[in-house]
Amino acid sequence: MKHHIKIPPPGPNASHIIDIMKKHAYNSTFIYPLVIRNGHDCIIEDVDGNEFLDFTSCIGSCPLGYSHPGILEILEKYSKNGTHKIAGQDFYSEEHAYLAQKLASIIPENFKTFFINSGAEAVENAIKLAYRKMGPLPGVSCINAFHGRTLGALTFTCSKPVHKFNFPELPSKRIKFCVDDNDPEIDAVEKLLKENKIAFIISEVIQGEGGYFVASQQFIKNLRKYADKYGVPLILDEVQSGLGHTGKWWAFEHYGIKPDIMSMAKALQIGVTAFDKRFDPQEQSVISSTWGGGSRIDMAVGAKTIDVIKKDKLLENATKIGEILKKGLSELIGKGDIIDVRGIGLMIGLECETKTKRDEVLMKLFRKGLLMLSAGQKAIRIIPPLIITEDQAHEGLALLHETCKGN
Repeated sequence: MKHHIKIPPPGPNASHIIDIMKKHAYNSTFIYPLVIRNGHDCIIEDVDGNEFLDFTSCIGSCPLGYSHPGILEILEKYSKNGTHKIAGQDFYSEEHAYLAQKLASIIPENFKTFFINSGAEAVENAIKLAYRKMGPLPGVSCINAFHGRTLGALTFTCSKPVHKFNFPELPSKRIKFCVDDNDPEIDAVEKLLKENKIAFIISEVIQGEGGYFVASQQFIKNLRKYADKYGVPLILDEVQSGLGHTGKWWAFEHYGIKPDIMSMAKALQIGVTAFDKRFDPQEQSVISSTWGGGSRIDMAVGAKTIDVIKKDKLLENATKIGEILKKGLSELIGKGDIIDVRGIGLMIGLECETKTKRDEVLMKLFRKGLLMLSAGQKAIRIIPPLIITEDQAHEGLALLHETCKGN
């Protein structure tokens, strides 16, 4: 990939755009000076003509990579449609119907869906459905969780103080997110449910922003068991992990359980709250949104994405390439301050000794043409598009080995 870096980034065009952004826009969560112009398969091209191997898939939002012919076909079709955006919860559209139908084939039986704009809004409506059934009681979430930045979802986010300082919260309780079946707090949720009236439990299966920690089998099974025992709905957040990144449609499938309510977004192009029909409010207007599911283009792209994942067997590819990456990454433990590798499928966390070292590695890789992102306090998140090839996996691993060995 070195030869694809034509101008040391940021080049003059990128620098110009970044200067404008710094003057007129909030400096949000930008990590490195990349200004995207275009892309193809797992390659992102910047405005100076540099090409980068993408191990981020835009935090899981581009599961088919870039310029996929099936997606380009959809974009071309809708570029000539004058009603590509509608008030999606007030007017019917075939795109809404067909995407809901396709989702029904890959989510638990007896589930319905509600379309919304983003992952945070999917979580907002998941907790609203639980509140509607259970009443305005505290919800339970995990330490280091990330469920979004809108105020309701933000209550149950607990990964970094900067997300929450001076923002109000709903009533909530916290439990440890256990990654070891032998953790002494593995049953903490039962004690909490015994002593408190609770509206819901919400958890990720793999903590995204929290550091790509993978829940232990017993922890997730306990959440399901005790939710059933005490009559509390279990919400599982699949916004980042969903639609194939773990080698299954949903991360919870690795645990042999199913949620009562789930949130999804990113790879699907829209936000979706999916729920067992017993949580259907049976009354119009309880949940709605002017633009919820309102982009016919996005819904069509989401439906096409499901079709391509099925047709091209990308769940199997995620499993296969994930094993290659984890094996190669495990060889880095003990080198260059790399202390741990964890993950399922193409959701892999690489833990560094310190945050400073993590940030140095990310920037070095960026300059060499490999894109990865931070997660948690000192982890690197690796979540490439589902279409990644063996050659691209080995190419990325070679750059990682070269960088972590100090070259």
